Amino acid sequence: MNGGKEISEDFRYPANWVVSICRGIGFFFSKLFWRIKFRGIENIPKDLKGGLLIAPNHQTYLDPVWVCLKVKRNLRFMAWDEAFSWFLIGRLIHYLGAFPVGFNRKDFIKASRTALKALQEGATLVIFPEGEREFSDGRLLPFKAGAVRMAMDAEVPILPVTIRGGNRVWAQGMKFPRLGKVEIIYHPLINIPKPVEDREIRSHIEKFNKKLIEIISSPL
Repeated sequence: MNGGKEISEDFRYPANWVVSICRGIGFFFSKLFWRIKFRGIENIPKDLKGGLLIAPNHQTYLDPVWVCLKVKRNLRFMAWDEAFSWFLIGRLIHYLGAFPVGFNRKDFIKASRTALKALQEGATLVIFPEGEREFSDGRLLPFKAGAVRMAMDAEVPILPVTIRGGNRVWAQGMKFPRLGKVEIIYHPLINIPKPVEDREIRSHIEKFNKKLIEIISSPL
């Protein structure tokens, strides 16, 4: 990790020792309360140079923590803009690399530009294609194609990730997290070349979005 490298006017990566402490605390409690296990760690790129887009399914508010416990790279996150007003949490997530995304078109476009710039400058960006948490039945919600489009435009690979068991921990409709067993599965990278013809972009993106869904849903 390259702590201190600036990638935007108002953000600098946190110091490595701070990230290490946060990762250690996160792993301890995740192991204690949710018996977390990891598979496919060998699929996480070891080369720290170049951008990477991580695309997991979304089951709990804890997903960003779980997914990134084994990813030792410069991390950025899209986070719900309301979370930045929460006591202490807002400052913490901003410090650790989060930037806000709202539900209106203007805010979404601004956040997308920040995300694209981060990827082009070598960051590892976490995006949840579902856009919201799943329900307790664990079924995937519709995947938005923005993650695939962004990876294609930034010319970076996608690391698909499956979160399994989180739907019984803190899904939509659950006010508080519960004890349970969670597994994080990292799949082989997907590289998305640009289509030969511009008119093929939409079908090209849809094709890879379906592939992403198939990969993530395969262990569920």
